Amino acid sequence: MKKRTAIAGILVLAGVICAGVAEYQYYQDRHAGKEYDKLKKEVVKEDTDQAEEKSALDIPIDFATLQSKNPEIYAWIRIPGTVIDYPIAQSETDNAYYLDHNAEKEENAAGAIFTEDYNSKTFEDPNTVIYGHGMTNGTMFNGLHQYMDRSFFDENREIIIYMPDQILHYKIFAAYLYDNRHLMQSINFNNKDIFQAYLDNVFNIRDMQASVDTSMKVTADDKVITLSTCYGGMSDKRYLVQAVLESKER
Repeated sequence: MKKRTAIAGILVLAGVICAGVAEYQYYQDRHAGKEYDKLKKEVVKEDTDQAEEKSALDIPIDFATLQSKNPEIYAWIRIPGTVIDYPIAQSETDNAYYLDHNAEKEENAAGAIFTEDYNSKTFEDPNTVIYGHGMTNGTMFNGLHQYMDRSFFDENREIIIYMPDQILHYKIFAAYLYDNRHLMQSINFNNKDIFQAYLDNVFNIRDMQASVDTSMKVTADDKVITLSTCYGGMSDKRYLVQAVLESKER
């Protein structure tokens, strides 16, 4: 009898612990990415008055303040029509660091938007892969899943990347579900023949969930960014949104 009572007690305790973990996880998910709201208030500049004279290059991000918080932040990504409006970081020592650390280097399940050292920090590589978690509360890169809707895809094609000395303008040409292979390790994008074959495969995707603008021409001579996030808790899948560089402001 004592043994049964002890087992019952353990089961009750386990249930309480599991409930506590679930509640904590729910709280984490619900508030994921919210710390970036405070950061944006500090570093995103308000639009200047139309009457005021603007500088030749009007960069709305205070990179001096941003990099004083974390010198590994080197760019800022904004996708009009979505909630995606975040700094981009790249760790000098650990490619996995920003999976569970935010842009201010605090431990956080939402992580940060980041690139790996397979890419430079200039966006001059043939394909720059940018990673971010897709949080269930809609923050971070969760907004990429909106591109599964073809109407949304057609109406929200712009990506802007701000850097301390330039603004890069991209146009989205594809959004689709892919496997979980590491793109930069699997494909030699520096080989133009291989890169072109990869792009041809993208434009030949025939999937009802994929959105691809087949009227656009993207070649291995272009500069592409690939935004990568998780999909529906499936560890073997990634959702990719890809865009081509159209113009630079300097």
